[in-house]
Amino acid sequence: MADQEPVFQIQRVYLKEASLEQPNSPAILLEQEQPSVDIQLGVEATPVADGIFEVAVTATVHTKIKDKTVFLVEAKQAGIFEIRNLAEDQLGQIMGIACPQIVYPYLRGNVADLIQRAGFPPVHLSEINFQAMYEQQRNEASAAPAGTLTQ
Repeated sequence: MADQEPVFQIQRVYLKEASLEQPNSPAILLEQEQPSVDIQLGVEATPVADGIFEVAVTATVHTKIKDKTVFLVEAKQAGIFEIRNLAEDQLGQIMGIACPQIVYPYLRGNVADLIQRAGFPPVHLSEINFQAMYEQQRNEASAAPAGTLTQ
């Protein structure tokens, strides 16, 4: 393994899932109050074949006025990456930091476009520090009680 060059290549980036719900339209559209916006992000990595991995970044944007949903958008942007000849700790960093950084701009664009096409001003997801997110998840995992599986 030491004599083989590391490999990191993007095979494909694609929109895996997207949904939009407006359960309270059209009445909610007449409200004058500013909505609250809750944004949740997640990253997952799945082996597809030997040295081939799918890394997906998921965003959930839930916009409400009082307790009523204005819209709910869920989107998952994924990429297929060839990653070979890396140490286990490097592999985790590549899939937890580098791959999401590549996929995330596509997710941001798709979410903003979907919301705008639904008739709302676009919600622009902010830039994310995937390294800090990765390190936080690792710290939380190492702080978990023995026998608890996290990932």
